[in-house]
Amino acid sequence: MINLSQFTDTFIGTVVDVIPIATIIFGFQIAVLRKPIANLATVILGFFYVILGLSLFLLGLELALFPLGETMAKQLTAPEFLYSFKDDITTSLSWIDYYWIYLFAFAIGFSTTIAEPSLIAVAIKANQVSAGAIRVNGLRVAVALGVAFGISLGSYRIVVGDPIHYYIMGGYLVVIIQTHFAPKLIIPLAYDSGGVTTSTVTVPLVTALGLGLASTVPGRNPVIDGFGLIAFASLFPIISVMAYAQITQWLNSKADSKEKDNAL
Repeated sequence: MINLSQFTDTFIGTVVDVIPIATIIFGFQIAVLRKPIANLATVILGFFYVILGLSLFLLGLELALFPLGETMAKQLTAPEFLYSFKDDITTSLSWIDYYWIYLFAFAIGFSTTIAEPSLIAVAIKANQVSAGAIRVNGLRVAVALGVAFGISLGSYRIVVGDPIHYYIMGGYLVVIIQTHFAPKLIIPLAYDSGGVTTSTVTVPLVTALGLGLASTVPGRNPVIDGFGLIAFASLFPIISVMAYAQITQWLNSKADSKEKDNAL
């Protein structure tokens, strides 16, 4: 149960964190723009809502999302659970025996990204400024698939213990090649898509998953191996969004050529 002192400490800490933001905003408004703040009472009420919401969100992370992610990772990697799917229990576990964790990572990556508020906002704005050329749901699904694949690959990396920099360098090499061939309209949006995935919903669960996985797999260090999943969640949406644009461009060009052939 949440006690009053726990909420009070979180609330005070959130107030301290928000004060610099409020100071900059009000400072520029008064000292630089030299204009009164319109609807001051509404703005102050809005700041209170922000602080209250952040406090409750941080408590939710501490009490629900972090423990849930770590618990799921530990349960899915428990030896008794993994050996229940093996015919020969005398053999040691290999990376392929952890397929449930890869499936869970894919599912949790896709579902949390689809529900990410920042991604929804970016997708709506991209649809508006592109006059409908970029579809809201198409962009969301493309980003979610990239995050899902990235977190699954990152979970595999934790299981096998490979150095993370090989995966990241290889991924960005693919990004560089794609950037040369992808439609120019989508490139800036694709790069931004990597940032909107690392937000309020995705980060807590992905971090908890990585730490829980690294603390359960034999021979892994939570400090060295537990972190890094967020890098995968940021990198692979760039690849998937540019791939989505390239596939859409190819399908459109194929449809146009077919229409020309039929006209002839």
